[in-house]
Amino acid sequence: MEEEQFQYGFPPVENANSQGLLAYGGDLSPERLTAAYKSGIFPWYSKDEPILWWSPDPRMVLFPHELKISKSMRKLFKKQEFEVSYNKAFDAVIENCATIKREGQEETWITQEMLTAYKELHKTGLAQSAEVWNNNNLVGGLYGIYLKEKQVFCGESMFTKVSNASKYGFISLVQKLEKEGVQLIDCQIYTPHLASLGAREIPRKEFIQYLR
Repeated sequence: MEEEQFQYGFPPVENANSQGLLAYGGDLSPERLTAAYKSGIFPWYSKDEPILWWSPDPRMVLFPHELKISKSMRKLFKKQEFEVSYNKAFDAVIENCATIKREGQEETWITQEMLTAYKELHKTGLAQSAEVWNNNNLVGGLYGIYLKEKQVFCGESMFTKVSNASKYGFISLVQKLEKEGVQLIDCQIYTPHLASLGAREIPRKEFIQYLR
């Protein structure tokens, strides 16, 4: 991991500032992105900024066995309210994540450069998606980076067009990944929504150990 990090110009994650910002610049090539995720680093920036690379401490993660499913969500699963597929419409998922209106957010961080880069990563099998359907309409979904050999999935973004669709897809994906042996789902930074699903913060040092 350290060799890849050094090869692509990333300093040690311990060098990140108090907000988690580690470096800026570079590109979004498949090789650099792969090295970043394997090192606990991810890009996050606005269209008028250089590429910013982050490794926050603490790190928001979900251990699959700690997934919380509310009674209301259990009812939806019992009714089979939605259908869930995987990697059937990656481009549509990431494009919806980029364009969906979000409360308190004026513009997307998923720039055209990001869209192109992650679509390329999907072709390699590293970037994967979950799609949520209702009457053959795409109503929710999420995507992320699947570090299968490290048993880690790095969640990136999700969207919903109807109530509970993205949560339904997230729960379905977590259950699928747990069956495949995934030990940890990287949620990056704290949100109340993720906390309600069982995610919690751990020290970055502990998170990096899972990647090693």
